[in-house]
Order: sequence, then structure tokens, then C-alpha cells
Amino acid sequence: MAFWRRGGKGDDPRPGRSYRYGAWRGGPDPLAPPMDVRQAVDALGERLMNGDGIADALRQLMRDGDGSTRGLRDLQAQAQRRRRELSRQGRLDGAVTRARAMLDQALAAERETLAATDSDEARFAEAALDTLPRSTAQAVAELSEYQWASPEAAATYREILDELQREVLDQRFGGMAQTLRQMAEGGPQADAAAAATKQMMADLQDLLDAHARGEDTTQAFEEFMAQHGEMFGDPPPEDVDALVDELARRAAAAQRLMASLSPRQREELSGLMSAALGRDPELAARMGALSDTLRAMRPDLDWSSAARMRGEEPLGYSQAANSLAEMGDLDALIDQLGQEHPGATLDDIDVDTVERALGRTAADEVSRLRQLERELIEQGWLDRSGYDELSLTPKALRRLGQSALAKVFDRLTTDTRGEHDDPRTGVGAEPTGSHRPWRFGDAEPIDVVRTVSNAVLRTAAMGSSGTGGRGVRLSVDDFAIAEQENRSRAVVALCVDLSYSMVAEGRWAPMKQTALALSHLIATRFPTDALQIIGFGRYAQHLTAAELAAIEPDFVQGTNLAHALSLARIHVGRHPDATPIVLVVTDGEPTAHLEVSAGGGTEAVFNWPPLRETIQATVAQVDLLTRSRVTVNVFMLGEDPGLVRFVDALARRNGGRVFSTDPDRLGSFVVADYLRSRRRRS
Repeated sequence: MAFWRRGGKGDDPRPGRSYRYGAWRGGPDPLAPPMDVRQAVDALGERLMNGDGIADALRQLMRDGDGSTRGLRDLQAQAQRRRRELSRQGRLDGAVTRARAMLDQALAAERETLAATDSDEARFAEAALDTLPRSTAQAVAELSEYQWASPEAAATYREILDELQREVLDQRFGGMAQTLRQMAEGGPQADAAAAATKQMMADLQDLLDAHARGEDTTQAFEEFMAQHGEMFGDPPPEDVDALVDELARRAAAAQRLMASLSPRQREELSGLMSAALGRDPELAARMGALSDTLRAMRPDLDWSSAARMRGEEPLGYSQAANSLAEMGDLDALIDQLGQEHPGATLDDIDVDTVERALGRTAADEVSRLRQLERELIEQGWLDRSGYDELSLTPKALRRLGQSALAKVFDRLTTDTRGEHDDPRTGVGAEPTGSHRPWRFGDAEPIDVVRTVSNAVLRTAAMGSSGTGGRGVRLSVDDFAIAEQENRSRAVVALCVDLSYSMVAEGRWAPMKQTALALSHLIATRFPTDALQIIGFGRYAQHLTAAELAAIEPDFVQGTNLAHALSLARIHVGRHPDATPIVLVVTDGEPTAHLEVSAGGGTEAVFNWPPLRETIQATVAQVDLLTRSRVTVNVFMLGEDPGLVRFVDALARRNGGRVFSTDPDRLGSFVVADYLRSRRRRS
């Protein structure tokens, strides 16, 4: 953990001064170790092997998580569960229902008082109560000038309006509990609290107007929060934008509450709010102006859609509006976490909304996923060459190749064929004349002359006392290795089938892993060998290891082995002094070949079952390789009768070998055959 130091005036580092130390607060810990993303790289590689593109693989990694952190899919499911819970909390018409119940209570108390009074005024009042409208809002409005005979009824009536006013203010600002209590107590404190509320709203309107005009409101915001900050909850907003976001969110929820009610419920609640706020015209005017300002500043929020609540318990105004605000957050969050819209990125996810709706843990997980995505690029695993173009770096390819090769050698160590991981840099090696210190595990020959020389020189430097007068004794540090280099060289063409059937039959990932394993083996153990990966579907093409790792299925039918063998023959011909090795991985007989088009170019001709011309074109390439004394070894995936007949004929014609293997053993077969071919020629 990093620490910060606070000194005295000017932070002068002279001796004798005192300093205070504490936890670092200036953002991410600068001394924290970099995030370990290797597990994520491996997960990314698995998806690439199965045919995903890099962007899709990264998107799926973010959706699924990296094993130590939940992904966006789980967070989205949590948000959906929370939204369902909210929708079952209660009914949105609770404010109207409660107002009706309190009005009935007030009218019952008033009628009881009037019944006990023998006067014409009492009878006239009873008649007035009998003619009240059935609408709660209209009845409350008509009773605004009524002279209550029952103090209990009068207090209950006032509480209808006071409670709704308090709920509206509390819902809009969120931190007015103390002010609202003072307003409810009556007397001078209530007047002072009401005046403070209206002054706050006036100052807030001025602040928002200045911000909307583009003025610098930093100082004005600090002064506003110093005077009125206790009315905005804990923690208070950090800046004007955060203040606007929170107030607009609350105002939009209030509008959605009205839209979610039935027309009659909406009319009732609107009338009750007018009656509650209309007692103070200045307050009502400021509330309306503030709502208009917020809607103009945040038009992107949902201000009008209706929401359904299926619970039985009636919710008060503040509780209902806050529930709708949370549901609005969750609706936006579910969309953000889904990442389905074009150009979606993790930066679209509002971490503050995640924390508010799902908790601190979920917000930390989103932040970690963002960091993971950044670290994959900053640590050199992925390269963003364009606006939205990702590619694997050599570092990532090495890790994918290492993983693929490790799996191959794991299979080889348990295989009855007896192949194993060979740590030497080649076969048929010759001494180079140089040497290096021996390290534990080295299998190369000991350089005896250098080893003895090291012991003699060390003994001479120590003097005879260092050996007890018994001559020269060897130490572990004296041993040296005679370095060797491989004098044999191979040219390798690995032809891999990219046709639709490889994807459909689950052979895509083993094919990629095999090619990457062989590529990594050659790059690290046999760097003088020349490897060319050739992918073939309807057409054949040269592929680098990076291109093969990132290639996606195009779902086009066609197996143009003739084109692949033609490219392999050209590659082998460029290295006449090297051992030629041509390996073919396929799961189907040839179904495509090239023909000259009318325009003078070439185009692929596909047909199933294979045309005679397709077989002839393929056999012609086999014959050219055979005359050049290049054998073609075929690794056959599947037992299609047509493939078996064709491969058997190819082997008899060329003299190569045929391996029938399942996808899980493909890598070990290919690597073992490559090593065997090098040893045999050496």
C-alpha cells in the first residue's frame, strides 16, 4: 500500500520537521502490483480457439468474468432480480389511498362532533359534508375553507396536506429530514424551515441557470453546498453535474409515477399535490420551475414511460417515487450491462449507478473488469491498432503457443507411442566451440576441459589452504556445458482445413491448438526451420500464427486441398537445402478446385459429391510433390468413406503416411510426426 506525507508550511523536507502519514488518497495505489491477467489471457485464448474473433472473445470474457470476478452476465442477472423484487413491493396509488383513509377518518370525527351539537350551524355543516364530491382531491380542495368543529378532524385534515408536502420535498431532495421535522412542528421553527427551503430552491435555480449557460460554477457550487449541503443527503454531490444528475433522476421518477397511475388515480394525486403545495404559491412555483430546468438539462432520462407494480401493499408518494427511480436505474443498468447496442464498451456502465442499485461489491467488480480490459492492452497482451481493431501481440501468441504445446506434450507423455518433451534445441547437433555455466536440469554434454580449467583457476585463486593440500577438487560452480547447434533444417508446410464441417463437428479448436503448438515448438526449439501455415476452405491462403488464432469461421462450403498443396509446394521449393515436411489436417475429401475464369483470373469451383476435375487437380499437385521427393502425411479427422478412399489412394501414390485420430489427440500426432520426420532425415 502506498502512503502520503503531509508536512508543515511548504512541505519543507528539512530535518527536525514532523510529518503525518496515512493511506494514499490520490486515486489508484501507485505502488500496487500490476493485475495478474494471465488467467484472463488463457480464457481469451480458449474462446479464440473455438472460433470467436478477438473482439467477440473479449466481449464474452467481460460477460462471463475471469474466474476471480463476476462478469457482466451475472451482474445483469442480479439487476434483473432486484427489479422483479421492486415490482412486487406494492401499489403506486398508496398516496391517494392513504389520503382517502385519512379524509374518511377526519370526516367521521367531524360528523361525530356535529351530531352531538344541537344547532342550525351544525345541521348546515352536516349538509355540506354530505354534498362533498366523491373524488378525494376535489373533496380535500373544497374543505380548504371549511370551519372544522372537531379539533381532531381539523388536525387530521391538515396532516393530509402536510404529509404529502413533506413526502414531495423529501423525494425531490433526499436530505431534508431535519427541515421537514421543523416544518411539521409548527410555530417559528416551521416558518424558518419553510423560508430556508424556499431560499435553497432560489439559490439552486440560480446555480443551475448559470451552469446551463456554460459559466464556471465551481466556486458557486462550493458556496451553495456550504450553505445548503445538509439538504442533499449523505454523501453530498461532488460537483454541479453530480447534483444535476441526482435531482433530475428524482424529478424524472416523480414524472414516471404520475404516468404509471391510471387516469383517475393520476387526476386524484395531481389534485392532492396542488392542494398540498398550493398553500404556499411561492414554493409551488419554485418546484415547477426547478422541474422544467432539470428536464431541459437531462432530456436523455426516462421522464414519461409507465411502470407496473404488482404488489399488494400501498406505497406512499416518496416510497413509490423512489422505487420508480431505482427501477429506472435498473432499467438503464440492465441495458448497459447487456452491451448489446452498437459500439458498446465498459465505459458506458455508470459505476455510481451500479453501486446505488447493486451495492459496493458489484461496483468494485465492474471497476475490476474495466481494469482487466485496460491491463490486457497496457501489459502488452492485446494491441488496439485502430479505433476498434484489436489484435494479439507476440507476447499473447507465445502464451497461447506455450499452452497449446504443453497440452500436446501432456498427451505425448501418456501416449504409448513414447514421445516426450525434448529440451534440446535440435537434433543432429554439433559443438559450436562456446560454453556456458551448467544449470540444474541441463542435458547437454559437459565441457570437460572448461570444467577442469574452472576448478584449477578457482583453486589457484584460493591457495593451497583452500583444498587442504589435496590437489584440485571440483565444485558445482566449476561445471560448464558445451553448447551445440542444430545443423539440420526443415521446411514445414502445415495445411489445415478451414471448411464449414470443421466447425460443425467440433474440430475447429483442436485444429487451431495444433497449429499454434507446432508454431511455438518451431519458434522456440527449431528456429532455423521454415514453417508456413496454409488454411484452406473454398480457397487456400497463407496464415501467420496470429491470423490463424484470430480467424473466424466463414461458413462457406468447400475443401480446396489442391490449392493448399500448390501453396505448400511453392513454399517447400523456396528451401531446397532443408528437409521437406508437408502435413495436412482435414476432415473431408476435396470438393473444390481452381479454374481459369472468363476474365483470365481464377475462381473456385465447388461441388458435392466431388467432381472428377476436382480429384484430378488434387492428384496433379500430389504428383508434383512426389516427383520432388516430398511426402505428404495426412491427419484424418472422421471416418467419412469418401475421405478414407481418397486418403488411402493419396498415400499409395505419394508414399506418405495416414493418421486417423480423434480431435483430442490431433496435436500429439502432428507434433510427434514432425519430430520423427526431422530425426529420420538427420
